[in-house]
Amino acid sequence: MTEFLIKDEDLASLSDKVVVITGCSSGIGLATVELLLKLGASVVGGDLQESPTQHERLNFLRTDTTSWHDLLALFKLAKEKHSRIDHVFSNAGISGRANYLSESFDANGELEEPSQLTFDIDLRGMINTSYLGLYYMRHQEPAGGSIVCTASASSFQRFRVCDYTTAKHGVLGWMRGIVPNLQTAKLPIRVNAISPSWTITGLVPEGVVDQFDDVQWQGPDAVARSVAILMADQARQGQLIFSVGGRFMEIEESKLLPVAASIVGENNEDKVIEKMQTISKIGNT
Repeated sequence: MTEFLIKDEDLASLSDKVVVITGCSSGIGLATVELLLKLGASVVGGDLQESPTQHERLNFLRTDTTSWHDLLALFKLAKEKHSRIDHVFSNAGISGRANYLSESFDANGELEEPSQLTFDIDLRGMINTSYLGLYYMRHQEPAGGSIVCTASASSFQRFRVCDYTTAKHGVLGWMRGIVPNLQTAKLPIRVNAISPSWTITGLVPEGVVDQFDDVQWQGPDAVARSVAILMADQARQGQLIFSVGGRFMEIEESKLLPVAASIVGENNEDKVIEKMQTISKIGNT
């Protein structure tokens, strides 16, 4: 796992690009908006809260990412304003809401279902946002663009916030699943993800940072640079950038996948899936 630097000149190609961002009004989303505007990009941002940033190249629309209608409206706005979409940052998210070791009961004494809100926002909302990005990027001229998804350091390790960790594992799984499909279809669309460690955002309660001198905290502006490099560098596809204390490492290709490949050998999954699909089509004729 090799650490790398992100220089300002590495991001220069984002000038004049059009970027759709969810969760744009705070934390990593807001920091990314401000960075992109500084770089000369145009941003169409969605959030439940009004954006604190006002800029001639920023269009804001109140957006609930659990609502398909809201997401449709956000992407339609971007298309109407700019005619194309170059990048999507599928970022909106919340912390955990479910405690699977607690119990609550309804008025009839029946055990209630745990909260699904974290899954709805952090995973389903991310997928729907990304799906719309894929749709618009496939059907514009020229086709192409990139999508960056907000995963987490908890996407590849144990973390006690169970529903959040599950959702963020799902973000990484979605990226791993969609990339080979894009490559098979030869679509010029890239999908990558960020994996920030402890970052000072609204998800971290006030006062916590000062109590842990041994934690490598980072500001959201540092994480925003990892988002921007995944958009700007056209060689990056299917990558996961881990950031901790303002340092950056790509771990999907440099660590996780090579280790797995060294254990199981040649990747034959695509061949098996292709054969299964062929047999299924023959059986349905």
